[in-house]
Amino acid sequence: MEHSVRIQLMGNYLIFIDEQRIENPVAKSRKGSALMAFLILHRGYQVPNQRLLRELWSGNAVTNPENALKTLVSRTRGMLNQMADGLGACIVSDRGAYHWQADEAVKVDVLELMDLFDTLEKEKDTAKRRALCKQLMSLYKGDLYQTGNLEEEAAYAERMHRQYLDAVYSYIDILRDEEAYNEISAVCRTALEVDNFDDKLHIELMKAMVQLNRVSDAMAQYRHAADITYRYLGAGPSESMQEFYRQLNRSRRSLKFNLDAIRNELRQSGKEQRAFVCDYTMFKEIYNLEMRNLERLGTTMFLGVIMIGDADDSQMDYIKQDNIMSGLIEILRANLRKGDIITHFAPTIVALLLPTVNYDTGSMVMERIRQLFYKRYPNSNIPFHHRLGMLGADTSHDLADIEDT
Repeated sequence: MEHSVRIQLMGNYLIFIDEQRIENPVAKSRKGSALMAFLILHRGYQVPNQRLLRELWSGNAVTNPENALKTLVSRTRGMLNQMADGLGACIVSDRGAYHWQADEAVKVDVLELMDLFDTLEKEKDTAKRRALCKQLMSLYKGDLYQTGNLEEEAAYAERMHRQYLDAVYSYIDILRDEEAYNEISAVCRTALEVDNFDDKLHIELMKAMVQLNRVSDAMAQYRHAADITYRYLGAGPSESMQEFYRQLNRSRRSLKFNLDAIRNELRQSGKEQRAFVCDYTMFKEIYNLEMRNLERLGTTMFLGVIMIGDADDSQMDYIKQDNIMSGLIEILRANLRKGDIITHFAPTIVALLLPTVNYDTGSMVMERIRQLFYKRYPNSNIPFHHRLGMLGADTSHDLADIEDT
């Protein structure tokens, strides 16, 4: 073959000729894509025609199945040859079967990854394992592209996803032994683009940040991880994430930062001029800290609760609810004071800590937020409920009261 060809099946189905991405007509044919993917994934095996028919025409009655398969193979070869002369020859005919066979000029990322996974499993030398992991991460652009026509695709994708994460964990272990925390941070961020819900990656990233004296960044990463878990999975942080957060809080009191590091932490945290948004675990920690100060000083602060919709409201679908609650939090963050604390307490409920305000001022704040909410959603008929209660040494209010309502 005169040109180099690179076929990408990880993350998307793309073809590059001499490292230039070109239009891929096979990608527009679901059955053509499925045929190529199936043969590639079964590299080294002759796939019988009957199996291809079962996979590609599952549940569909075909008048002349053998002819349909021959036509599909012919068309797919033709489209491949349009991209690079001779590329269609990679689909090889056997007696009653087909298989994938390509020369050295044709690279397929999924096959390279499979080889890397096998090599990494056997390799014992640390330096070589490190190089293999780095190469593997550069190849894994996303989970295996799925055509939707093959039953085995999901299983292949899931297995490769698991192998990828295991390789990343191994890479992190090697880098930790080398105390290469900047590189660990970069590795975790790259891997989180593949799986943004993996707790271990978030925790390893936060640990690296702590080692780099970037505790405020680690706190921000925790808030980000907790937010996406709640937003997309409807759940709070896992126990391992919460335990790391507790350890992080304790470590902040014991880490021996030098003066410059501490100044930098305070300088960075002081730049944020808007209200602070956090998950409920952190909200309770801040509440407990504030309550100790209130009891010591004999002052008060207020707890606000906002509920969008009614308790039995089933009219909002998840996407609309998510958009509206995100909009409400953005209104609160932009319009409350720097010292105010916000948490997304429940799917349609937000809780607020409002230090150093009296009841009248607090009520005015809540009313202003209500007006801003309806200004942002002018045609919305969604109810906006709010309540305000005092917290302090002379009150009996407690966060548990909120959880019971």
